[in-house]
Amino acid sequence: MIIKCHNYFIPFVFCILIGCQFQEPTKTHGILFLENRSNQLKVNKHNTNDVIKLIGSPHTKSFKNTNDWIYIERILTKGSFHKLGQNVLKTNNVLVLSFNKYGILDKKNFLTQNDLNKLSFSKDITDNDLAKKSFIESFLSSVKSKMYSNR
Repeated sequence: MIIKCHNYFIPFVFCILIGCQFQEPTKTHGILFLENRSNQLKVNKHNTNDVIKLIGSPHTKSFKNTNDWIYIERILTKGSFHKLGQNVLKTNNVLVLSFNKYGILDKKNFLTQNDLNKLSFSKDITDNDLAKKSFIESFLSSVKSKMYSNR
C-alpha cells in the first residue's frame, strides 16, 4: 500500500510545482512596451491611421485640442518583505502625440516616471456652485435626518 501511495504522490507534487512561477507578480494598465512603440513612430512621416495600427486607440484626447492623443503605461508589482507585500509602482510612462490638421504626426513627447515627478500642478481649488444646496434644501435635509434618527 505504501508503494502505491508513493507512486501517486510524486506526480501530484510534480503537478503542483509546475504551477509555481518564479516571475514577479505584476498588474498592468495601458499599453505595454510603450517606449519601444513610440520609438517606431517618426515625426512628419506617420499619420493617425499608422498610430492606431501600431499602438491602438488613445486612452484620452486633449480637452482643448482633439489632435493631441495621450497613451499611458503603468505597471505595479508586489513590494519586497519590508513593504509587506504592498503594490509598488514599477513603471509609469505617458506618451503625448500631437497631429496637425491633416492628421500627420507633428510632435511626440514621451514622459517617464521621473519626468512626471517634476511636473507642477496648480494649487487652486475650483468651487462647484451646482453642488451647493439652497437654504431650503439644507433645512429640509436636516429636518429629515432628525426625523429618521429618532426611530
